[in-house]
Amino acid sequence: MSNPYWDAFFELHRDLPREGPGLPEDVAWAAGLAGLAADAQMCDVACGPGADIPALRAAAPQGSLYAFDKVEHFVAEAQARYGDDPLADIAVGDMNDLPGTYDFVWCAGAIYFMGVTEALTRWRSALLPGGTIAFSQVCWFTQTPSQYARDGWADYPDMTDEAGVCARVAAAGYEVLATRRLSDAAWEAYYTPLDARVAALRPNATGALADVLQESEAEAALWRDARDEFGYLLCVVRPA
Repeated sequence: MSNPYWDAFFELHRDLPREGPGLPEDVAWAAGLAGLAADAQMCDVACGPGADIPALRAAAPQGSLYAFDKVEHFVAEAQARYGDDPLADIAVGDMNDLPGTYDFVWCAGAIYFMGVTEALTRWRSALLPGGTIAFSQVCWFTQTPSQYARDGWADYPDMTDEAGVCARVAAAGYEVLATRRLSDAAWEAYYTPLDARVAALRPNATGALADVLQESEAEAALWRDARDEFGYLLCVVRPA
């Protein structure tokens, strides 16, 4: 049965380059810390429309990549863009169960669906010896976030700061190799195309679509107004 909210959401997000903040440089940084071999086996968890697939393939040119998402619409977009690559397998999948074993698992902005500790614990069996996981997780950059920022993230009551994210990594029996905050450019790589789509759809938007557009505008405004208070922390971790 059709869901008006999700129909409107996918109308807004159809054919966008990314489904969250990020840049190829983020993948390269994490892959460099992981010390990937040219033939590394990689997994892109919750790949969306495949924005990070080229950077992952560049990090291990002779390696294989399994990229998956639970949303068939995004998987179809990723397949249309990168499905001709014989070393990239793009499919519908569940992040609770990673098939195969990998040298490097990449998860951009989606680990919160499971929880950091829970995901790292579950994915441990999918790591080859010496394997590494890189993930980005939204967190506070201040001990005293404004009411505006807290209201904007009210749906994420477990949101913590960098120390809290690292504690959740340790609770899963992993060590943190390094962390870094995603740059403003990484956020704009997501919001700039999304803003343009909102502007194009706005004149004729009614009902659920109008609500989704307003929600997107508020989300982008929150980040631009309070970017010093929160953001994505990119973490590279390995079993201790």
